Amino acid sequence: MIHKIITMKQIYLIITFSLMSLFGFSQTMEISGNISDASGLPLPGVTIIQVSTNNGAISDFDGYFTIKGIKIGDQLKFSYLGFKEKTITVKTESSLVVILDEDQESLDEVVIVGYGTQTKKEITGAVSVVSSQTIEELAPTRIEQALQGQVAGVNITTQSGAPGSASNIRIRGISTNGDNRPLILLDGNVIEDLSVVTPSDIENITVLKDATAGIYGVRAANGVILITTKSGVRNSELKLDVNLYGGFQQTTRTLPALNASEYGLLVNEAHVANGEAIVFPNISDLGGGTNWQNEVFQDAAIINQDFTLRGGTKKSGFAIGSSYLTQDGIIGGGKSNFTRYNVRLNFNTELFKNLNLKAGLIYTGTNRKALSENAIGSVLFNALNNAPTLTVKDENNQYTLSEGLGNEVINPIAQIANTYNKTAVDKLSGNFGGNYKFLKNFSVESNIQFNYAEVKGEVFNPIAFYGSGKVFNKDRSEYSESKSVFQDYTFDAILNYEKVFNEAHNLKATIGTSVFKTEGEFSGSIGFDIPDNDFNNASLDNASDILNFYPLGDPTFDSRLLSYFGRIQYNFKEKYLFSALIRRDGSTKFGPENRFGYFPTASLGWVLSDESFLEEVSAISFLKLRTSYGILGNDRIPDYRYVSILNGEGEYVLNGELVTGIALGTLSNPEIKWEQQESFNVGIDARFLNNELIFTADYFSRNTKDLLLVPDISGILGGTAPGSGAPIINGGDVKNTGFEFQIGYSKSYSDDMSFNVNYNFTTLENEVLKVDNSLGYISGGGFGIGQSDVARMEVGMPIGYFHGLKTDGIFQNQSEVDAHPSQLALGANAQPGDIRFVDVNNDGLINEDDKTYIGDPIPDVTMGLNISFDYKNFDFQMYLFSSIGNEIVRNYERNLSLTNKTSYELERWTGPGTSNSVPRATTGATSNAVFSDYFVEDASYVRAQNLQIGYTLDKNSTKKIGVEKLRFYASVSNLFTLTKYRGYDPTSSTGNPLGGGFDNGFYPTPRTFLLGVNFKM
Repeated sequence: MIHKIITMKQIYLIITFSLMSLFGFSQTMEISGNISDASGLPLPGVTIIQVSTNNGAISDFDGYFTIKGIKIGDQLKFSYLGFKEKTITVKTESSLVVILDEDQESLDEVVIVGYGTQTKKEITGAVSVVSSQTIEELAPTRIEQALQGQVAGVNITTQSGAPGSASNIRIRGISTNGDNRPLILLDGNVIEDLSVVTPSDIENITVLKDATAGIYGVRAANGVILITTKSGVRNSELKLDVNLYGGFQQTTRTLPALNASEYGLLVNEAHVANGEAIVFPNISDLGGGTNWQNEVFQDAAIINQDFTLRGGTKKSGFAIGSSYLTQDGIIGGGKSNFTRYNVRLNFNTELFKNLNLKAGLIYTGTNRKALSENAIGSVLFNALNNAPTLTVKDENNQYTLSEGLGNEVINPIAQIANTYNKTAVDKLSGNFGGNYKFLKNFSVESNIQFNYAEVKGEVFNPIAFYGSGKVFNKDRSEYSESKSVFQDYTFDAILNYEKVFNEAHNLKATIGTSVFKTEGEFSGSIGFDIPDNDFNNASLDNASDILNFYPLGDPTFDSRLLSYFGRIQYNFKEKYLFSALIRRDGSTKFGPENRFGYFPTASLGWVLSDESFLEEVSAISFLKLRTSYGILGNDRIPDYRYVSILNGEGEYVLNGELVTGIALGTLSNPEIKWEQQESFNVGIDARFLNNELIFTADYFSRNTKDLLLVPDISGILGGTAPGSGAPIINGGDVKNTGFEFQIGYSKSYSDDMSFNVNYNFTTLENEVLKVDNSLGYISGGGFGIGQSDVARMEVGMPIGYFHGLKTDGIFQNQSEVDAHPSQLALGANAQPGDIRFVDVNNDGLINEDDKTYIGDPIPDVTMGLNISFDYKNFDFQMYLFSSIGNEIVRNYERNLSLTNKTSYELERWTGPGTSNSVPRATTGATSNAVFSDYFVEDASYVRAQNLQIGYTLDKNSTKKIGVEKLRFYASVSNLFTLTKYRGYDPTSSTGNPLGGGFDNGFYPTPRTFLLGVNFKM
C-alpha cells in the first residue's frame, strides 16, 4: 500500500513537472528592435508580421517597433515599400537590429522620368536604372564603367585608357553624322564631362532610351542620362560614410614586336629583295635589343578616398562630402597623371507647411597631364615602330636618335621626357529650387541650375632634336597658355496637377517652361625662347616673341534655348496606362524662320497581369505591354552658322604692304533647321515565380531626318581660307533598328545565402537612307600617311563604314600577276609576294573605283552578364561585357624599310606557297600599304569588366566600436579580354561617326587591382 502511494506521488510530480516545463517552453515574450536601411537611416512604417499568424506591428517614425506574443523559433517577416522582404528567426534576442536592403527591381520603386516620377509599374517608356548598390560593387573610377554591361542598348567605347580620358556613350546606335552624345543631367544640371563626377556620390542613374525622353527636348534625341546624387534625409541621425581604395594598374598586353635579331634579318631581306646592300652584316651581334614597349609601360598607382556626412532634423536634411582621386598612367607614370578632388553640399528643408526648398553645390577640380596618344607619332606608335637595335640612351647618356625611320618615328622615352602638357579645370555647379503644394491637388515647382568652369592649359616644348627631318624637332623652345571659360544656367518653372477620381482614375498633368543659356570665351598666347630651355622657367613673362592665338580677338560663343511643354499621364487602376506630351523648343542655332520646332510624344501601357484572365496563373507575377512613339529634335551644331560672321582671316594690300585682317569666316546657310528623329518602341516587362525571374524585351526604331552635317565642298567656294570652312546643311537620313533583351534571376535561399544573375543583349542595325549632295556620300577618316576617304556615310550602308580595296591573297608567281588586272594605278606594278586586290567592278583594272565596303565599327550585338553571390558575410560580384560584329582598322604600323614590325611579319611570303596572307618584305615600291581589308580586323571581344570579393564584419561586433557597417573588398577590373584583334585594345575609338574605328596607337585600358574598405558610422 505504501509502495502504491509513493508511486502515485511520483506520477503526480512527473505530470506536474511536465506541465510546468511545457508551460515554460510555450510562454511568449515581447520582441523590440530598430529597423534601418543599409546606410543606417531609420525606416518608419515597416510592417512586421509573425509568420503564419495575424500577429503584427508597424515601426514608428524612428524605425522602432515592439511585437508581443513571440516564442523562440518563431519567424518575423519585415516588409517595406521599395525594400526587399526579410525574414528573421527569433533565437534568444529580445532586441533586434534589422537592416533592409533596397529592392532595385520593386514595381513600387520610384523612378525619375523627367520633371517628375513614376513607379516602375506605371512606366510606359524604355527606362533603365543603375542603383548606388551596383555602383558601390563596381567601385568605378568613372561613371561610364558603371553603365557598360549594366544597361541594354548602351554601348561605351573609350577614346583612351589614359587617366581622366573621356568615353563615348552611345544609346541605341549612331543617329547622326554630328554630335551623338546623350543629354546628361546631374541633379538637373547639364554636364558634358563625366570625369567631374565622383561615382560614390551617386544615388542612382536613370537612362531614358526612347521617345519619352522628349520631355527634355533639345538633344534628348540621343537619349538622356539622369544622375541623382545622395542627399540628406530628414529626421535621421548623423551618419558618416567612408570609402577608401588603393591599388595599381598595368597594361593588359604588349604586342609581339620583333627583337633585334629578327628585325635585322627582316631588314636585310627587304633590302636584298630590292637589290640593295644588307644593313646588318653581323646578325649574331644584335641579340634581343631594346623592347621599347617594356620601356614605356609601367605599373601605375591609383588612390581614392571620399567621405559623406549625412543627417537631418525633423524638417531638414543635409549631406556634406568630399573626395580625392589620383591616378598615374601606365605610360609615362606621373607624366600622364589625373587628379580629381571635389567638395559637395546639398540641403533640403520644409520652410513651412507645403513649401519645400532644396539647394546643392558641387565644386570639382581636376588636374590632368597628358601624352601624345592614338595618333601617328604618339608614344605607343613610336614604341612599336622604333628600331630594337637602338638603345634608350647612347654612350654619352643622350637619348638616341631614330635616324632613317621616317619623319614621324622618334625615341618614345625622349618624347615622354620632353612632354609638359597640363590641363586644370575648376568647376562649380549649383542648384536651388522649391516646391509648393496648394489647393490639395496642385503644386508648383521652380528650379535654377548653373555651371561655371575655367579650363586652363599649359604646354611647354623644349628645344629638342630627335633625328634628321623629324616633325617633332624644335629649334626654339615654346611655352603656351590657354584659358577657356564656360558658363550656363537652366531655369525651369512647372505646374503640376494630380488627382485620383473614384479610386480608379489616376491623372497627372504638367505644364512648364524651361530656359537654357550657355556661353564661353577662349583666349591664349604662345611665347618662345624660354631661359635655359627649362620648364621651371616656363612663363609668358620669361618668353620672347609672344603671339596671341586669336589675333582678331578672343572668340566667344553664346546660345540659348526657350522651351514650353505640357504632359498628361493617366492610368485606370494602374492597369491601363497612357502618357502624352508636346514640347515647343526654340534655339538660337537656327535663323528666325526655323528657330522653333514642335516635338510630340505619346506612350501606352497595359498591365495584363491585373486582368481577370491571368489572375489564376500563379507563375506570372507581373506582365505589362508598352509602346511609345514620338519626334525629338537636335540642334547640336556650332553657333551662328545661319549667318555670315566676320571671324575669318584675310590678307590685304594696304599702302603697298601685305597685312592680315578680318574676313568672312565659315560659310553660312540661312536655311538650316532642326534635325528630327522619329522614335518608335514596343516592349514587354514580365516577372515570374513570385518576382524571382524578371524579363524585359524591346524593339526600337529610330529614323533621324535632316541630319545636321558638314558636306564636302569645292575650294572655289572659299571654305579652305584661314578661319573659314564648309557650311552646315541638313544633308541626310539615318535609321537605327534593333532588339533589347534583359533577363534576371534573384533568389534568397536563406538568411545567409542569396544569388543574382542578370543577362542583357542588344542587336543593332544601322543604315544610311539619304545623303543630300552631288557625290552621294560624305567621307572622312585617315589612314597611314596621306590616305583619306577611308570611311564613308553612304546610302544603303552603315554610317562610317570602311571604304577600301578587297584582297584575294598573295601573288605566288609571275604567271598569276600576268593573268590578273593591272594594279599599277595604285602606285606600283605587282610582283610575286604582293597583295592581290579584287577587281570589284570588273573593268580589267585595279584602281580607286574598286574600293568598296570592307567592314564597319558598329557592333551587331552587345551583351552584358552580371553575377552576384552572397554567403553569410562574404559577397562576390562578376561583370562581363561583350561586343560582337564590329571591325577595327590596324593603323599603328609605319610600314617603312627600317621601322620595326610585329611577329606576324615572320609569316611573310618568301617564295611560292610560303604564305597567302602576309606580303613579302622589300624596300621597293609596292601597293601593299594601300588601304584594304588587309588592315581591317575583327574587333569582337568578351571582357571581364570587374570581379570583386568582399567581407562585411559582423554588425554586433562593429557596433561596439561605433561602426554601423565595415566591409573590406578586393577587386580587379579588365581582368581579361578575349579577342582576335591583334592590337592593344579592341574598344578603341575616337567616337567620330566617320573614322571612329581606327587604332593609331591606342593607349590601352589598364587592368586595375584594388583593395578597399567601406564603413558607415
